[in-house]
Amino acid sequence: MSERTRCNETGGATKETLKRRTRRTFLRPGVLLTKLTHSNLRLCRQAGAETVVLTCPSIDEDISKYLSSAIEMCRNSDLTISVIERFLPHDKIVHGKPGADVQISYVKTLIREMGRLNIPVLCYNWMPRDDWTRTSKTMKERGGALVTAFDESKRKKNTLTLEGNKSTPTSVTSADSLWNNLKAFLQEVLPCAEKNNVVLAMHPDDPPLKKLGRHPQIIYSVEQLLKVTELVKSPSNGVCFCQGTFASAGEDIPKSIRRLGKRIKFVHFRDVVVDTPGSRFREAWQDSGDTNMFQAMRAYREAGLSEVTIRPDHVPTMEGESNEEPGYHVLGRLFALGYIRGLMEAVIELSGPTRLSSTREPARSVKCPSSSESISSSSRTVIDGRPQTEEARDHCRNLGRYVKEFFEKRYTKGGARN
Repeated sequence: MSERTRCNETGGATKETLKRRTRRTFLRPGVLLTKLTHSNLRLCRQAGAETVVLTCPSIDEDISKYLSSAIEMCRNSDLTISVIERFLPHDKIVHGKPGADVQISYVKTLIREMGRLNIPVLCYNWMPRDDWTRTSKTMKERGGALVTAFDESKRKKNTLTLEGNKSTPTSVTSADSLWNNLKAFLQEVLPCAEKNNVVLAMHPDDPPLKKLGRHPQIIYSVEQLLKVTELVKSPSNGVCFCQGTFASAGEDIPKSIRRLGKRIKFVHFRDVVVDTPGSRFREAWQDSGDTNMFQAMRAYREAGLSEVTIRPDHVPTMEGESNEEPGYHVLGRLFALGYIRGLMEAVIELSGPTRLSSTREPARSVKCPSSSESISSSSRTVIDGRPQTEEARDHCRNLGRYVKEFFEKRYTKGGARN
């Protein structure tokens, strides 16, 4: 059997395919599935996912059995699990209530099992109401797809919220207490995370408001996310950069990415259309919101991020889907995965070759892709294993400049789409 047709033991990719894939991505495209089925896993793998983001087991579940079973399912579709997030049972820790010690014990057990099974990132948040909040789930996007929206003025009158909460606080916890509880949590848990080679990634508050109803919030800006990493110094104290959250706050996304740099351990890739920063916005397709997504992707590469999991966050509900889980149905994720991979490849190509050797070969004539004229040169240079004449390299540079100009005309300099 030839090397080209021989499959590797991880599930079907040849060495040649893996090498080609490595050249085309620098972040790891991942996907969160609320329904972990073989069909959904195969669909996402076929669309370009390389890893899975798994939801947290409940506090009453057998953590080892839950994780091992999920790993086996993913392995059968040539996928790994790299992140665990959503519904971490820690509401008593956040609010400093009785029972916090039981939840701390659970978190440590989860981290130890993650370390044993090589799952490197635990994403969590410090939202007083457990999860994100919206006031609508039926706003129309492209082609009639349905998206969620938030309007603070309507929230006060409308009981429809989409927190997805597993608990709602009955009393108000002050901002100072939230910070103190967070610091105590990190001091207790980070040594366990370091020992087990697991990184914690803090997700910001969504919507990014100083106060949501009666409840103060403390992680609603990039500045506060930076403060979390300084609260307890540790290589395991990182952040989840949720583009949509900070875009809805009016933050400059590429600038924020560069500012946080390698503190970013996990990326939520989504976009929004904003009317009033923080208090009035709606979700959008990854390619139809306010953010210059190409510049955002370029910022991740320039910040030196490599092998960090990037997943499509909230996606529109598409034709034929029930909208029972707004933002988390499957079809929109397939589109978003392709868009993410395409942006990464464009960033790599426009950034130029990453390796240039001085290997020389005898001259010969080659055909220019856009011309029937022969090009010849007295010397040839090898770039990434592909020999090219000096003239052909100039031709490629011109093509690159054309593509760059296309993107620059399409996007404004400030990071927002025209």
